[in-house]
Amino acid sequence: MEIARKSPHSMKAKRHSRKLTWISVVGARPQFVKLGPICRAIEQRNLEGSTCEIDHQIIHTGQHYDREIAGLLFDQLKIPEPNYNLKVGSGSHGTQIARMLARMEPILCAQQPDWVVVYGDTNSTLAGALLAARLKLPLAHVEAGCRSAQLSQPEEQNRIVADQLSQLLLPVSKRNEANLYREGIGIPGDPLNRRVKVVGDVQLDALLQHSELAAEYAQDQLDRFGLKSKHFYLLTLHRAENTDDPEHLRGIMETASGLDLPVFFPVHPRTKQILNSSGVSLNGNLRVAPPQGYLEMLALETHARKILTDSGGVQKEAFYLGVPCVTLRERTEWVETVELGANRLAGTDPVAIQTAVHDLHVRPCEQMKPYGDGTAAQKIVNELAAAVPFSAPLHSQ
Repeated sequence: MEIARKSPHSMKAKRHSRKLTWISVVGARPQFVKLGPICRAIEQRNLEGSTCEIDHQIIHTGQHYDREIAGLLFDQLKIPEPNYNLKVGSGSHGTQIARMLARMEPILCAQQPDWVVVYGDTNSTLAGALLAARLKLPLAHVEAGCRSAQLSQPEEQNRIVADQLSQLLLPVSKRNEANLYREGIGIPGDPLNRRVKVVGDVQLDALLQHSELAAEYAQDQLDRFGLKSKHFYLLTLHRAENTDDPEHLRGIMETASGLDLPVFFPVHPRTKQILNSSGVSLNGNLRVAPPQGYLEMLALETHARKILTDSGGVQKEAFYLGVPCVTLRERTEWVETVELGANRLAGTDPVAIQTAVHDLHVRPCEQMKPYGDGTAAQKIVNELAAAVPFSAPLHSQ
């Protein structure tokens, strides 16, 4: 199962006095995006010859089972080959999580890492958090404290469990920090001695690091799909609350197909399976396409007139790019984008979607930076390195 990996250290790197092992657990597209800047920040720290060398290992659970796109994302984001690929594939929540737990446990037991790092809110996040806690391994959660106030959502459940089990919590914003404090996490006198540190959004790091390269893809992408800049809408759809409800799914598709401009729709693998079996029409102004790479999606997002999505990550990218967003959910964990007028919550009601698409949105000004300044990865690595003495006692429990 182990894959040989390239060393991230050059011959010019200084000698280190000791080595730390960190293991990142990822498995879905948004986590690959967040992982890229972390890998680069770790490599830079090692090259600078800090006291501790970091041996950063990657467990790819295989939750994102479109291997071609997953491989493309690793290549575009310059992420090292995973040390382990669990290849869990698709399945029910129980089946998928059970496979992750069974296949990840012997790895964590053998490696005994100084940190297990989980990202976001997927089933991979939940599995990594549960195992780290059960094995008494130090756990850090990147993008901690997000809350949509919809406990029925799998993502919300995953976030809450990961936050409760983590020793180091790394929220994107002050609002997310406040969410954690309200739940008793990291407050003075916290009996579990959990630590909370706002670091900003590592997804913004990734966007800033790749925006110039993505711009080079733009015209080819537009020409390939017959699109004109600012004369099409971009649609993404993958959350179970929309795809698993036939009425919601049909309403979104019918509304999108009747909009006044072409609607470019790169279809998530899971959504594609459901659409194929549901008989929902994909006619009208819909332009259906396979999943796109990270750089290709950034190019499309940049040139869309508006973005319609149920993805938290796409909401943030729209905000960073200054492109108006219509969120196909009743609530969002990224409340700041709504408060600043850049994002409209439309849910799945056809009239509400049409109204949100045609209403004027506020373009966020450059001074609005609720999610940091694009240096989150460096801050995360520094926090993990500084917290080593704090995390060490967990090994002996």
